[in-house]
Amino acid sequence: MKKHTIILAILVLGLTPFAQEIQHEAVAVNIEVPTRVFKGKTFIDNLTIDDFEIYEDGVLQTVEAVYLIRKTEIKRKEIKSEGAIDIEFSPDPSRTFVFMFEIIEYLPKIGEVLDYFFESVIRPGDSLIIATPTKTYNLNSQALERVSKEEIAKQLKGKLRADANLGSSEYRSQLRYTKTMDELDPAVVAGIDKKYTLLNALRHLQQLAYFDEKRATDFADFLKAKQGQKHVFFFFQKRTIPIPKEFTDIDEMEFLHDISLDSNKLKHAFADSSISCHFLYITKTFIDTDAKRPLPLTRKVTKRMESAMQSFRGFAEIAEVTGGLIDSSANAAASFERAVDYSENYYLLYYAPKNYKADGKFKDIKVNVKGQKYRITHRSGYVAD
Repeated sequence: MKKHTIILAILVLGLTPFAQEIQHEAVAVNIEVPTRVFKGKTFIDNLTIDDFEIYEDGVLQTVEAVYLIRKTEIKRKEIKSEGAIDIEFSPDPSRTFVFMFEIIEYLPKIGEVLDYFFESVIRPGDSLIIATPTKTYNLNSQALERVSKEEIAKQLKGKLRADANLGSSEYRSQLRYTKTMDELDPAVVAGIDKKYTLLNALRHLQQLAYFDEKRATDFADFLKAKQGQKHVFFFFQKRTIPIPKEFTDIDEMEFLHDISLDSNKLKHAFADSSISCHFLYITKTFIDTDAKRPLPLTRKVTKRMESAMQSFRGFAEIAEVTGGLIDSSANAAASFERAVDYSENYYLLYYAPKNYKADGKFKDIKVNVKGQKYRITHRSGYVAD
């Protein structure tokens, strides 16, 4: 068994060791595959168990059961009969919503996300986790019984605003320092290698904008242990890296080096956790309104660094392998509504892998609808452990 390290934002909740269990060569398991089927933008809700095909590592499997889910309700189910014995399944349509905010400034449209969620989305029995740049807030179903939705939304917006300002303070400070240093006359900074100083400042700024791989995999491990359906909405605000006026193309190439990212590790961790992860990229660029004076823009902002592309690629890939939505807009509230609408209708497919072995390897899953060319999204696989 795995050890689960629960880490959200910068809050470490602890390590929970589990006793190891003996694994046998032949183990009966049922794999659950949340699946969405679209024709254009329309969800197809009339499919039956005989319409689906599931392949594991290229080998056709037997679909044992199919459930059609709308929000938290099971609308229809089909269970394949094996002789005189019905195979029973226990799908859990309860929902855990997770909002992860990697933002530099609080925007009014982000506040509208919380308003819409509490007005139109959350239902009794749902739970909510919000990870801000500095803290994590866990709202269970009992909290809604004690405090009104409007009051909870108001309190969370206040906390998110404060946490965003606190969490981005180092980025803001480093950005101001870089711009100020770039504008200084070389004579004023005599004895200081201005280009070397700027290069180090930019590298630090680059690190602040990049994707934290360990945090992401730990987070996936935490979600795997939670019951029910898990919907993650990752809000990532566009970040800019200014390039100094005096930098040549060669200087720029030296600075803009790639940070390695283990894409397979990310894909395996998030697909295995059976979540639906939606990547919502906020394209509105941060404007430093706290600066004491307007700082002129530097020579250029490279397209390669405009969106902290390594972070964009990392989380976009997570959305893809979990069957989630990728959306890009200056309007965070509109992106969120699209993602919610996308996530609320789905099928739960079950199959028992042929010749299953707990070998710790990642098993690729592919779902088809027979004779159709629908757009199908689902998690890309699981780890046989």
